[in-house]
Amino acid sequence: MPPLSLLIKPVSGSCNMRCQYCFYTDEAQNRCIPLVGRMSRQTMHTIVDRALDYADGDCTFSFQGGEPTLAGLEFFQDLSDYAAHHPNPKGVRIHYSIQTNGYALNEDWAKWFAEQSVLVGISLDGPKDIHDRYRLDAQGKGTFRRVMSAIRLLQKHNVEFNILTVVSAANARHGRQVYDFFKKQGFGYQQYIECLDPIGEPRGGHDYSLTPERYEVFLKDMFDAWYQDLTAGHYVYNRYFENLMMILTGQTPESCSLQGCCAPQWVIEADGSVYPCDFYALDKWKLGNILEDSFRAMEQNRQVSGFVPWSARLPGECRTCQWLRLCGNGCRRNREPITADETRRNYFCSAYRNFLEYAHPRLAQICRSLLQQAGR
Repeated sequence: MPPLSLLIKPVSGSCNMRCQYCFYTDEAQNRCIPLVGRMSRQTMHTIVDRALDYADGDCTFSFQGGEPTLAGLEFFQDLSDYAAHHPNPKGVRIHYSIQTNGYALNEDWAKWFAEQSVLVGISLDGPKDIHDRYRLDAQGKGTFRRVMSAIRLLQKHNVEFNILTVVSAANARHGRQVYDFFKKQGFGYQQYIECLDPIGEPRGGHDYSLTPERYEVFLKDMFDAWYQDLTAGHYVYNRYFENLMMILTGQTPESCSLQGCCAPQWVIEADGSVYPCDFYALDKWKLGNILEDSFRAMEQNRQVSGFVPWSARLPGECRTCQWLRLCGNGCRRNREPITADETRRNYFCSAYRNFLEYAHPRLAQICRSLLQQAGR
């Protein structure tokens, strides 16, 4: 069995910020009960109990929201203490990670992250004028300075962190500017996620919407800057480019959006409800509840639902595309509706196709050099 990774939402979709493009706010509003409150310690203990019984090798407790730090530091301290003293006959290795907007981080949080070796993902969309375009606080004010202060705390306490950037209309036009800013700040681990439009709405209808044309420009600008640095001996981790190189060197990409079908994920809401993906925490796809159902029973529900096999379906035009191996038709959320009988081409198909045609010669050259160095 592969390592067990749980994505836990201890305060459901509650947040201390009001990002205009927040996909989880939209998702929650598409459920019968949008927000389910704050996770109890007993529910968190049950998650630990069931996870350590089910897992083999490694188990990662990842936290997201909304904003997970709203659960309070004591909630997380109780978790790490409970897990540390929990019977663990299989010797499961426990890891922690958290995705935060950084708005409420302080010295105490940073110390706990350091003590528990928590990998922190912190959301930052670029320099101040770009970040503050859509990432606002509850009063409608920009949050850039608060986020940068949080990052300095993480650096002060030697906490491992990476930057998560939502690619929206604001920064898609300024890929090189975003890259240069992150480089100047010394942010060497970067992940980029495509901005989503609300469920059921036509794509591209909002001020923040990411269109294929904008995304193509962003990818090319980002790649040019990344490649220039790489060939000059300055390595910057870019998750998407890294996964493309994994495919080109014969490895399986770790990003589910490049695997050709959905990976078996576990998303646990504050009331214990379990879903197959962060983008599908919807009533239709509920797998069960951790307080009542075992992982094995919920895995069976996943298989019966068709969630994973349906995602592997390809439209005919994808089957003959020369870039299918490096694309996999992308994230399921960008090719809805998907049923047992049909799937659409990914909304960003033209961006991927044109980018891969543009970047492939240089990516392939990098990979050949890596394989030669490894003696393969």
